[in-house]
Formats: sequence, structure tokens, C-alpha cells
Amino acid sequence: MTRIESDKTEIAQSPEAVFQFLSDFNNFQQLMPEQVTDWVSDTETCSFNIKGMASLGMAMDSKTPNSEVKIKRNGKAPFDFFLYCNITPGATPTTSNLQLAFDADLNPFLKMMAEKPLTNFLNLLVKKYQSLASA
Repeated sequence: MTRIESDKTEIAQSPEAVFQFLSDFNNFQQLMPEQVTDWVSDTETCSFNIKGMASLGMAMDSKTPNSEVKIKRNGKAPFDFFLYCNITPGATPTTSNLQLAFDADLNPFLKMMAEKPLTNFLNLLVKKYQSLASA
């Protein structure tokens, strides 16, 4: 398995609020960049296309209240993966830290091609959530 991680980012919300937001795929559309099209979601699953890359489906796998949301591949995807949304308490009760970790079954060639774009994508998601939470 290849692990790709975002930067750890401080969010201006409590761990409970971050967990509630990330526990519902309907909220994820707000985080997606413009390259993501054809978004379809309910609370437990989503599917979408990334322009020029792939169609993906995801489903909630497990949830640990206020600390982790684990997401797995669902339906279409070119490889198996898990996405971990790790939430830790911040410096105050009204802040938290968020880091995304992506574990994927990538062959060496795919890893070489996908590692930088996936890292950028994960960082974009946490930065977008950070700005949403601060607004």
C-alpha cells in the first residue's frame, strides 16, 4: 500500500463539528475543485468524475466519533483505496486539526504518476474546508 498524506491543518471548528461535516458525503461537494464533475451523493456514498483522469465512487467505511472518518472505494475506481479523515483536538475547544491520509494499492508506475497530484488534491480539500469553516 502507498500512503499519501495532506498537511495537518488547523480548522476553526470543534472536533465534533468537523466530524459531523465529514460524516456526510453531501457536504463533500463543497470541497471539490472545478475538475470534479457529475457529483452524485447521499450521506453514505458518492460518485464523481475527475476531468481527464477517472471516475470514482466512495462509501463510508467506519466512523470513530470526533476523531476519524474512514472512506473506502465503492463501485468504479481504477484501484483499491482508503481515505482517512483524521481529526484531533486543537489548541482550544473551538478548534481542531485535520489531516487526510490516502492508502492506495498502486503499482510503482501508477505511484510515480499519481503521488504528486493526489498530495495536491488532499491539501486542496483540507485548505478548502479550512476556509469554509472560517467564513
